[in-house]
Amino acid sequence: MTGTQRLTGRIPVALPPAEAFRLFTPRGEEDWAAGWHPRFPAPAPDDTEPGTVFETSAHGQHTIWLVTGRQPGRYISYARLTPGDQAGTVTITIRAAGPHSEVDVSYRLTALTGHADHRLREFADRYPAFLQSWRDAIAAWLESASPPPGHHGN
Repeated sequence: MTGTQRLTGRIPVALPPAEAFRLFTPRGEEDWAAGWHPRFPAPAPDDTEPGTVFETSAHGQHTIWLVTGRQPGRYISYARLTPGDQAGTVTITIRAAGPHSEVDVSYRLTALTGHADHRLREFADRYPAFLQSWRDAIAAWLESASPPPGHHGN
């Protein structure tokens, strides 16, 4: 028997919502997520347009993604399928927290096999650490992308 996991957590991002949004788009995630390299089987000038399809091979798993909804600066949602393993949705909701953002990351995944169910339960157990890794990677990227203190350009 297989099961479904509903997982939600929150991370802070030191950008206003309009700028934080880009970090959770297919191409924007490449900036900070190691091993994330979306491939688009059809031209996708706007990678956030609902109906856009892309594929990833992160962590040795081939996953097919579909953008299901978006409101720039507020949320983006995806359907995802890892054939023979899991299917479900990922929704990113962004809201202002002073000059920064609070980002809710929600996964709803269903295992497609008994073996996948075991892996899905392990993912659920590690979900807080998974989100902490996102928080750390985004913070490190923001720090490296920022000009050094006292730098005022030319």
